[in-house]
Amino acid sequence: MKRNIESVSMYLNIFLFLILANSLLSRFAVVNFTSSPATGVSNMYIAVAFMIVFALWYGLGGALAAYLGCIVGAGILADMPTSLNIIWSLADLWQVLIPLVAFTYFKVNLRLKTRRDVAYFLVFAVFLNNIIGASWGTYMLMINGIIPYEELFLTFERWFTGNVIATILIVPFLLRYLTPYIQQTESYVENYWK
Repeated sequence: MKRNIESVSMYLNIFLFLILANSLLSRFAVVNFTSSPATGVSNMYIAVAFMIVFALWYGLGGALAAYLGCIVGAGILADMPTSLNIIWSLADLWQVLIPLVAFTYFKVNLRLKTRRDVAYFLVFAVFLNNIIGASWGTYMLMINGIIPYEELFLTFERWFTGNVIATILIVPFLLRYLTPYIQQTESYVENYWK
């Protein structure tokens, strides 16, 4: 019983830490790398790279922390209307769930040891997830009147390009060099849940 309580406490602490880290990373990116603070869209959203890694290390808890971190860091702290923030922040959830599901389903080695692993990383953690996230996010901004239709494609391009660059520069390094240490801890979650 004591072991279960300690385990739940550890995962709750990690979950809360990830929400805080994602919130701060989101806010940092929106404040420092955005062309329009009113949209909450960052041209270099470095938070997405860490969110992807956290989801791959901590499963659905890491993915949910990405969603809540976006709600706080890029939404609440940016004064985004709550009704929009809740649906707009789903973009970050899609951006981390897609790699998590693909890596689990295709049994991709998180350390990206083979060309196969790298190929799945590029398809699901760099391109597909960011296309879907950027499409969802920019569309939500447009239909809620935050950006006009004329800015839809430019906003999508900035969102997608910034996320791809951040993901390619940060994620492989973290996965290759930090994953072995994380996997040795009790906190590591293989697949979705522990």
